[in-house]
Amino acid sequence: MKLETPPSVATPAEATWVEGELVRSLMRTQRTTQAIGAVLIPLIVGVLWDKRAWPLLLGWAALAVAAAIGRLWALHVYSREVQRRGAVEHVAFFGKWRHVWTVSAFVWGLATFLYFDRSSLSNQFICWLMMAGLAMFSINSLSSHLRTMQGYLNTLAVTALAVMGWRIVVELGLQGPTYHWWIVALLVIFWLVLRQAGMRLHVTHRKNYELQYRNNQLIESLTRQTQAALDAVEIKNRFLASAAHDIRQPVHALGLYADWLGAEPELVHEIAPKIVESTKAVNRLFDSLFDLARLDSGKIKLNIAVVDLQRLMHELEVQYRPLAEAKGLRLRMHVRPGTVVSDPILLHRVVGNLISNAIKYTQHGGVLVGTRFTHGARRIEVWDTGLGIAPVHQREIFREFYKVPTHPGTEDGFGLGLYIVARLTQILGHPLSLASRPGRGTVFRLELQPTDPVAAAERAVASVAQMVAR
Repeated sequence: MKLETPPSVATPAEATWVEGELVRSLMRTQRTTQAIGAVLIPLIVGVLWDKRAWPLLLGWAALAVAAAIGRLWALHVYSREVQRRGAVEHVAFFGKWRHVWTVSAFVWGLATFLYFDRSSLSNQFICWLMMAGLAMFSINSLSSHLRTMQGYLNTLAVTALAVMGWRIVVELGLQGPTYHWWIVALLVIFWLVLRQAGMRLHVTHRKNYELQYRNNQLIESLTRQTQAALDAVEIKNRFLASAAHDIRQPVHALGLYADWLGAEPELVHEIAPKIVESTKAVNRLFDSLFDLARLDSGKIKLNIAVVDLQRLMHELEVQYRPLAEAKGLRLRMHVRPGTVVSDPILLHRVVGNLISNAIKYTQHGGVLVGTRFTHGARRIEVWDTGLGIAPVHQREIFREFYKVPTHPGTEDGFGLGLYIVARLTQILGHPLSLASRPGRGTVFRLELQPTDPVAAAERAVASVAQMVAR
């Protein structure tokens, strides 16, 4: 029956890991192999000892000891430098040192010269048994690494056959006994059988490690998904707690104003504007929620087009000037005509959030929104004379639900405005930076690099994937 070659592994990472584990498995057996080799060397010398042949015996024993020392040194290097390291280091180590096993096989193959047709049949039988045992043991100890096992068996068999061929053909001139040929035939058959058995063992080892790798990957994937589910639950809990807290105030105010209006209807002109403001506050909170839901679900739609900056700024001024004036602030717009390539709706949302945020945290002075043309790209800047942001909070303010603890006004929102801004600017490819001095004010700078539709779509998908993987 023809043995199929081992199936290839799925990925380079899996291939490297499996190869590393096969090397690790092989190295775990080598101290036992060394001990057996150390016992066999004196046994062969003792069985074949002859005063006339002692130089050859001792010479071979010296070679065998030298080969054993080479393997011991390889084990020492492995234990000291490689054993606790990763698969890549294991594969690299064995690529450098695996030839010491081939050299060892060559030395053991030369032992055939000591006994084949040079000793009694009983001594030859004992030596052949030891060689056969050594070859079979090499299958168990080396089959983890196919090339090493094949190299060892091939070298051992070919060296023994070469020695026997020299004795039969050159020294005896094909005039030796017939059983020599039977021994050669048996050796060839034994060699082929061992190769097949070794291949089967190797396939078993490899499949076991491939299955182990894939099980580990599955466990890691399940662990990540479980953690993602737990994180989602935690985010949901934080979200609900924050939502309950932030919605309670304007909804409670609406109830109070409604009761007040019911008790004193003549105050309608005074109470109605307060009801409107509370309603707007609730709407702003829900707008943030809907923006977050669209981002996290991946349903955000991109419509990349040429955006007229002057028109965009005019729309923002009309929208936010009443809000600034209601707080006694000045909203100034310094616009240089020009166009950029972006999503007009999302860009409007980003800049609008920055302006709204600036107005919200500015009590005196005003907000300046300007456009500049620097280093070949347009830039929008939003300046305010508000509270400023301490350096310790400047990275955190872009996290979901984060509110600067010392800032008044944080109770009016979810802490989602700048988080949404950061997500949208990342998708659009518009780098956002800030500079701030506590007590003096803050400036946000939005670099309007042209948005590539394909790249923006990929970033949107990656943004959702990153949320799922957290």
